Amino acid sequence: MNTYLRSIGRFSCLLLCFLLPTHHIVVAQDAVSGYRNGMVVSAHPIASEVGLNILKKGGNAVDAAIAVQFALAVVYPNAGNIGGGGFMVYRSAKNEFAALDFRETAPGKATRDMYLDPEGNPIERLSLDGQLSVGVPGTVDGMVKAHEKYAKLAWKDLLQPAIDLARKGFPLTAMQAEELNARKEAFQRFNPMGTALINKKSEWKGGDLLVQKDLARTLTAIKEKGRAGFYEGRTAFLILEEMKRGNGIISYEDLKRYQAKWREPIIGNYKGYQVVSMPPSSSGGIALVSLLKSVEPYPLSRWGFQQDSTIQVMVEAERRVYADRAEHLGDIDFYPVPIKGLLDSNYQLGRMRDMNFNRATPSSAIKAGSPQHHESEQTTHFSIVDKEGNAVSITTTLNNAYGSQVVVQKGGFLLNDEMDDFSIKPGVPNLYGLLGGKANAIEPGKRMLSAMSPTILTKDNKLFMVLGTPGGSTIITSVFQTILNVIEFDKTMQQAVDAPRFHHQWMPDEVFVEENAITDAVRTRLEQKGYKFTPRGSIGRVDAILVGSDGSLMGGADSRGDDKAVGY
Repeated sequence: MNTYLRSIGRFSCLLLCFLLPTHHIVVAQDAVSGYRNGMVVSAHPIASEVGLNILKKGGNAVDAAIAVQFALAVVYPNAGNIGGGGFMVYRSAKNEFAALDFRETAPGKATRDMYLDPEGNPIERLSLDGQLSVGVPGTVDGMVKAHEKYAKLAWKDLLQPAIDLARKGFPLTAMQAEELNARKEAFQRFNPMGTALINKKSEWKGGDLLVQKDLARTLTAIKEKGRAGFYEGRTAFLILEEMKRGNGIISYEDLKRYQAKWREPIIGNYKGYQVVSMPPSSSGGIALVSLLKSVEPYPLSRWGFQQDSTIQVMVEAERRVYADRAEHLGDIDFYPVPIKGLLDSNYQLGRMRDMNFNRATPSSAIKAGSPQHHESEQTTHFSIVDKEGNAVSITTTLNNAYGSQVVVQKGGFLLNDEMDDFSIKPGVPNLYGLLGGKANAIEPGKRMLSAMSPTILTKDNKLFMVLGTPGGSTIITSVFQTILNVIEFDKTMQQAVDAPRFHHQWMPDEVFVEENAITDAVRTRLEQKGYKFTPRGSIGRVDAILVGSDGSLMGGADSRGDDKAVGY
């Protein structure tokens, strides 16, 4: 804690100490353990502390999740949001599960070819920047529905911490200041009338106070009027005015019509562990369970962490699962996703049958399979467990960092650029290089496909792990590796989260690796078999909680960011 306070300066230290109790904040590098009454792990220390305070006041995991969600909209504007959407996986103390889809939807005026020129070619960045890139936001309705079904505390009490943080301001971390400075030109371009995210006098620096009075007014309207405080009245009018200022197409009817949906979660098994994750419109649950089923027959623990055979099996599984993702996955309300077929163990074993340990399988030789029809990276994740054993795993996003770059004037909140997650044209990759086809084509009211994978694991009907991550296309593989790091390679939660990662997504045919992932000797041997390794920056920011055999809670807050695990 002292290191963090020194980094934001004396004045900011005093402010933070005034706003928040500090004796439970734990730095990300620590192995957080020993707590029994509750734990929160999120992308920002202030949001984590907000959630912990709700737990200590008698709130349950859902109460804390709602408070954290709105706090992140204030203190983590690059991904925390009320102008975006996401997914929630819930597990009750009685081992009952639910999944809430509050993913954004395409506006009613959306068309399949809306981002193509007259020759049928994608118009550069049209689906990423500005008002036309915005899907109908789902976060507020999602939190309202979660509150109605599971919460204990009053709605207004869950909104107030975020309102206070927006109105009084909070001290930026050094990382946040750097990110906001890097986006200054884009903010000025898309917000000519100004935004609180722009420092007009100079560059932001760690410790500077970010005050967002317009956002405080919007959050107050949501506190007082619930859903109507966002999708109707003044806030809705401000969104519509923002659409008019650019080329946006969201209508008042789109806002009023939006509904988050409760869905049946994806449930699978891996070596005696029950894995519960999101169904479509997220691809995360199906892809994650498919990956685990694909590698389950192999002795990964005997081979060892990031050894030759371990990496080969994981990469070849990822290659095949992402090929299936591109062909078969989309919004289940619009497309008949073959869920049971994709999750069939025999199907996954068959997909791996042509794997050859002597050479890499070229992605060009891998096509989507034919399962039976039985029926950015700037995202953020948080995991919460309360003293009763209720657990919440939420991944939420604006898509790209700071979404469309558009801040709703007088509303103070960023709008998403989620329309890019649709398949704009078959065979054309999105921001994250992911391909798609008919299953994920643009249609009015449809939810765009996501890789978000909020996940909960149990064993013998007891809570075992809660986790998730941002990272665009790397979300699924980051969750996959973190689970294996604990179950197969006997790492602590913090070690599993911090371990270096790699990623393959079928196309392009490359293994993306963090700087310290996979030793040079292993890379050299695998390169001789035809694998191509491409260095890149950080992959994901996993925030997770592991439950020990004695019931103690052990946190893993990713050291790749400002993430923090707190408990009591």
